Amino acid sequence: MSIAPAVLGSVTEQVHRALADSATRHERLVLAISGGLDSMVMLEAFARVAPERIAVVATFDHGTGAHARRAAALVARRARTLGLAVRTGRTAAALHGEAAWREARWRFLRAVAGDVGGTIVTAHTDDDHLETVAMRILRGSGARGLAGLLAPSDVERPFLAIRRATLEAYARAHDVRWVVDPSNASRAFFRNRVRLDLLPALRRVNPDIDQELRLIASRAAVWREALDNALEDLPAHLTRTGALRVAAASLAGYDRESLQVMWPALVARAGARLDRRGTLRLAEFTMSCDRGTIPLSGGWEVVRSRDAFELRRVARMETGERPLAGVTEVGGFRFHPVTAVADARIADPWWAALPAGVPLIVRAWRAGDRMRAAGSAAPRRIKRFLSDARIAGPERTGWPVVVAAGEVVWIPGVRRSDAATVRSGRPSVCFQCDRLDR
Repeated sequence: MSIAPAVLGSVTEQVHRALADSATRHERLVLAISGGLDSMVMLEAFARVAPERIAVVATFDHGTGAHARRAAALVARRARTLGLAVRTGRTAAALHGEAAWREARWRFLRAVAGDVGGTIVTAHTDDDHLETVAMRILRGSGARGLAGLLAPSDVERPFLAIRRATLEAYARAHDVRWVVDPSNASRAFFRNRVRLDLLPALRRVNPDIDQELRLIASRAAVWREALDNALEDLPAHLTRTGALRVAAASLAGYDRESLQVMWPALVARAGARLDRRGTLRLAEFTMSCDRGTIPLSGGWEVVRSRDAFELRRVARMETGERPLAGVTEVGGFRFHPVTAVADARIADPWWAALPAGVPLIVRAWRAGDRMRAAGSAAPRRIKRFLSDARIAGPERTGWPVVVAAGEVVWIPGVRRSDAATVRSGRPSVCFQCDRLDR
């Protein structure tokens, strides 16, 4: 079978365009190669055009069977034949479902990219893009999600303008080998049902459906960029731990529909995504003016305090005890010893002069914990101290306390007991506590 030169040239043309892109022309590339048709063509094309730009070929074994092992082996073998470095990742345990496979694969790819300081390149095609847009429509995605693979990303996708059939023609012309994943034929997966059943049926009814889906995505991408630009001046920032803090006053007065548009754009700054249910709940939560916490999908939550909303990863309660010696981190808090404390800091509850010569333990506070505050005769519950300090209920989760000789003596940032204050003639060790998420 003869292959038109224009078909073959379109593949290398897209590679040249990707290499000339202003965002990546000076960066080393991490080629994400699965062993399937699309990615193996990308490996061959990039190796032909600019092998010196390839930092590493990264392939991931999802642990789904013999075909996955064969695919990873094929990628490693071909990459070494081409004189390219290769990195293979594998799952530590059996994973089930598209979401789990995708998360593990991207975690591996981003780790590799971080190691070599490179840009990830994938072989997503126009077919992948159309499938993604159709899936988002069926899931009731908002305009933000309808941009599909045209959404801004730190990942390069040089083949988005190319159909899968063109890559197959290139592969046959250049004798490119690939492994067929048998799961691609299984209608147990949503994407496969869209690819094998829905889109072919739509094309029979409406021959222009592909172009209409592209137009929807293009318009959504333009709208998405305009919205992101419009929200740039909104008082919102990322903390050192990756949480997003948004001033509550900046969202006051917006109606439900506006908030449903704004929140997905805001949470994207922290790398989070909102599904439709989460978007609706978050808009209602914002308008209610109630303090508290609402959980979101993907392991995120939003905490409302007096003056801010904070989007953060769901905290894992730390119940274990740690010796307080040297620099010690517990949750979002870091303790470090200090040699002296200025007089101006004496009243600061974020430092303490702890008794020397006794075991010092730091742990999360527990229900029933009590402390006798400095200058007070009667002990009070830790919960009461936290409440008096206006620390919202959800924010209290995992808040640390320091225990000396079995007694709580310091609630960092809140109060100290007499045992954690400076006393003339009493040996002590001074510690400062810092919040990492502020």
